This record gives sequence, structure tokens and C-alpha cells, in this order.
Amino acid sequence: MPLTEPQDIADLLNETRTIALIGISDRPDRPSYGVMKALQDHGYRVLPVNPQIAGEHVHGEFVWDRLSDIGVSIDMVDIFRRSEAAGEAVDDAIAAGAKAVWMQLGVINPEAAARAEAAGLKVVMDRCPAIEIPRLGLAPIRAE
Repeated sequence: MPLTEPQDIADLLNETRTIALIGISDRPDRPSYGVMKALQDHGYRVLPVNPQIAGEHVHGEFVWDRLSDIGVSIDMVDIFRRSEAAGEAVDDAIAAGAKAVWMQLGVINPEAAARAEAAGLKVVMDRCPAIEIPRLGLAPIRAE
């Protein structure tokens, strides 16, 4: 079952340091653009992924073609994809050794969530971390 209890979500967000954001946009009017900035402002390192703009930079970070190209430990994968495309992103997160997957508002894929949980990942579905952080009153992440 995806995490729904406030304390479980807070614990996940407090344990997370590095987030790969699949489906980043370089357009300021897109939700992924604003969410990435909000996550960075909270103290997370956010590694954007989008094959359409790979090699460019968004909010100072290099945009990766694929999750498997990143080559650093990923705590959480934030998925900005349609629900039917979220399964591929979840499979990539499992293969990359991520500890959690977070499916954004409106992204609902129970089959993908079940695969992630079976692989030992924590799952949040149909929520936005940029909304949950202030709602839960979480303090900024400090660099370690």
C-alpha cells in the first residue's frame, strides 16, 4: 500500500536527500518546473530527467536522458508522467536502486506501485512533495 499516513510521508521526506525528477520541463508554466525549484529551495538535490531536453540545464542542474545515466545514489524518484507511463518510470527507479518512488498529483498506477513495493521501495501516489512539505511543517534539509 502506498504511504498515506502523515508521519510516514514526513519520515520519507526527512530521510531523502537526492531526488531524480522524471518529466522535468524547462517551461516555467509547467508544474514540474516549479516543483523542482521548491524541492531545491527546501534543500534537496534534484536531478532532472527528460530525453527531450537532455543535455540542457534546469534550475542549474544538468538534464539527464534516462534515470540509468545519472550514476549517483537516488533516494527518491519523483514522477511527472501520465498514469499509464508511470510504470516504465517505476521500473527504471527499481533498476536504478532508488529507495522510493513518488507519483505526482493525478498519477495513479496501482500495478506500478505494487511492483515498487515488492522490490522494497516506499511508494507515495497522487500527491505532490511541494504541497506535503509545508502541510507537514517540515524543516529544510541540511547538507550532510
